[in-house]
Amino acid sequence: MIPAEFDYVAPETLDEAIRALADGGEDAKLLAGGHSLLPLMKLRLAAPALLVDLRRVPDLAGVRANGDIRIGAMTTHSALVRANAGLASVAAATIADQQVRNRGTIGGSLAHGDPASDLPAVVLAAEGTIVARGPGGEREIAAAEFFRDYLETTLAPDEIITEIRMPGTEGWSFGYEKFNRRREDWAMVAVCALVRIESGACADARIGLTHMGSTPLRATAAEAALRGQPLEAGAIAAAAEQAAEGTSPPADLNASADYKRHLARVLCRRALERAAG
Repeated sequence: MIPAEFDYVAPETLDEAIRALADGGEDAKLLAGGHSLLPLMKLRLAAPALLVDLRRVPDLAGVRANGDIRIGAMTTHSALVRANAGLASVAAATIADQQVRNRGTIGGSLAHGDPASDLPAVVLAAEGTIVARGPGGEREIAAAEFFRDYLETTLAPDEIITEIRMPGTEGWSFGYEKFNRRREDWAMVAVCALVRIESGACADARIGLTHMGSTPLRATAAEAALRGQPLEAGAIAAAAEQAAEGTSPPADLNASADYKRHLARVLCRRALERAAG
């Protein structure tokens, strides 16, 4: 449980952090909350030669809602909960325990790319954008293009996530449902649902799935089945039955793949019912 020897720097500007990361090359890693990286280092599953700590870099934390929602990458889960930023805040409140929420950050969660994490599927379903900056400048990456494979994203090794942007939720309602054995555990499955209602019917739906594949996923078949339908129990149940279409959930010690598909259908129905009021 003792990590390999490493160097450590804590830059005080974003430009300094980018230079340190670039100079360190493949042997450098960013440190945000540390809840993903440090356990891997203690188990010697990761052995970076250099840690670049972002905690002193200014203007990387905070939530601003003015039409759209902008969340600084170093915003902790607990700060996100207090910000009352709709679905993202509700999902953040379910993450592990208070100690983890006080240290873990949304940027670190997205960069790690774990499909069992809560917030990646939320950002995906909200059709958010990840803003990253590196030696070549700043770029915006759509969440739909950000998650490449298990623990793999399209973020370049020398880039730093600075901000997450999500469209405003005016006119949308939402629901979040999560199933785990203990409150602090990773989700066996979680489902987030965003619904726009017009004249009692579903004008649009966005449904995100956690831990149903090697990346966070959209339940596109369920979304399509619900659009244009009255938001009543029968239509919601019928749409939720398609929540697991096209998924490949990993079997593990907690649940088989079939059981996770069952959970996806049940949790999708509950999340949609909550969103529909």
